[in-house]
Formats: sequence, structure tokens, C-alpha cells
Amino acid sequence: MTKYSVAAVQAAPMLFDPSETIERFAHWLGEAKAAGADLVVFPEAFLGGYPKGVDFGARVGSRNAAGRELFQRYFETSFDRAGDNFDRVRKLVSDAGVNVVVGVIEPAGGTLYCAAATLNRHGEITAWRRKLIPTAMERLIWGVGGGDDLSVANTDTGIVSAAICWENYMPLLRQNFYDQGAEFYCAPTVDDRPVWLPTMQMIALEGRCFVISASQFMTRGDVKDGVEYSAMQGDTDETVLINGGSCIISPLGNVIAEPKFGDAALIVADIDKGEISRGKFDLDVSGHYARPDIFNLEIVKKK
Repeated sequence: MTKYSVAAVQAAPMLFDPSETIERFAHWLGEAKAAGADLVVFPEAFLGGYPKGVDFGARVGSRNAAGRELFQRYFETSFDRAGDNFDRVRKLVSDAGVNVVVGVIEPAGGTLYCAAATLNRHGEITAWRRKLIPTAMERLIWGVGGGDDLSVANTDTGIVSAAICWENYMPLLRQNFYDQGAEFYCAPTVDDRPVWLPTMQMIALEGRCFVISASQFMTRGDVKDGVEYSAMQGDTDETVLINGGSCIISPLGNVIAEPKFGDAALIVADIDKGEISRGKFDLDVSGHYARPDIFNLEIVKKK
């Protein structure tokens, strides 16, 4: 079988409210199942939330008490991969029978990590990896990932990789996934800039793979009531914090599901994996278009 349906969820969780977030996950997973999706990608930080527009009271050389309290709440509403809330997510995936990639804010010790989890149709974790380099102020609230979780996931739909947001601007990370034969290159993100689309097209062309990018659509109203949350963009419920831009790209760089902005949405496309081999006819950066006699990629793992 070479023909499948893939989907990107463009939506937000309820920040600081794991129960409501799980309800939203269930809703969009159900929508994807009803659309016939074999693989559905959720945005970066969908489970645990992306605190867009706040600074946690931090300045160079100083932090304040209110920022520490906000971080405490953020930490306490993250998703432990061995915890009850993530078990509920796994059960939902198993019941739906759909392969899933989802962004997760994961606690480990006293540190939070921005992670991407890949689950098969049985709700089993087939890959779990942490963002290698949080971008800019993300480094205040998230730790850095390592080189020991850079594997792809094998699913009944194909080989699935996950690169989180600006990890997609790390050429060697992309090459790592190409070398492992990524067929569905998933890009959970919160990058809503128009330039994100050509970035995704370039990756699809470079790797000769399908690219599925899922971005949040988040408003100030997606923050739990009663939380002191002063977003720099504004404090009305209608204020848009993340504007979407999810898309699906073919192995020849063609946009097969146009990016959408300004609303929550399910982005769906039917694909034929035969396009991958047709694309690699003239470009295979891990095969006939590689020069292993000149270049070598080495992954440094923990000892």
C-alpha cells in the first residue's frame, strides 16, 4: 500500500489546564480519524502549552517572584511521559487507531523539556525526543536535548521523523533524519511567519519526503482563567498570540495543503508514497547525491 491520508492539527491547548487540553486533544484526534487520517501531527508544545508573549519576570541579572510563580504553574501542568495525563493521551490514540506525532512539555527532575512524541495506532511510544536547542527566551524555561534520541519511528504508514520548530534550521539534524530514510518529515511548530512555508518546501525538496507542519492557532483566551498572564501582544481574549500557518508539502516541494492563518483548522491531504522514489530519481542526499568520501555525519551520544 502506498496511498495514505495525513493531517496537521492547527489548534491550541488550554494553557495551564491539562484536563481541558486532553479534551481538546481528543476532539482534534476525533476530527482527524473522521477525515480518514493515517498519521496526524499536532503542534509544538500542544501538551503542556506554549507560553507565548510572557517573560516570566526575567531580565538580565534579575528574576521576580511573580515570574517564579508562573513558572511553578507551568511546571505543575506539564505532561510526564510516565504520568496519568499522558496515559490518558495514549489511551485516546489507541482508541482512535491513528498514528500521532504531538508536541509535549515534559518534566524531568526540576527541568522542563520541549519534546516530540510519536505514538503508533496502539498508543505505544515509538519515538520520544527533546528539542536540541530551545530558541531565544525558550532557553529560560526549557532545557536542551541530547544526541541519544535522534531516531525516527517505524509505523505502519512509513518512517516518521520529528523536528521541532527551529530545529528545522539545523542542517545536520535534517541530514540525520534523511539518512534514516524519513518518509514523513513532521515539523511541529509555533512559527507562524509567512517565510515558514518556503522553509518547509525546501526541506521537502532536499529530503525528497513528505513534510507535515502543524502550528498552533492560539489566542489570549486559550489561557486558563485566573492566571496572571500579561502577554505583550495584548490581554483581550481575542488577541491572537500564534496565528497558524500549518501546511503539507510533497517530495518535489509542491504545496498539497496550503497554509491557513487566522483560525483553528484540520489540514488534510491524500498522498502517494510513490512520489518519494520518483523524487529521488534525480536527488537522494543520502544516496547517489551524497559524497561519503568527503563528508561524514557523526552523532555524539552520551557515554
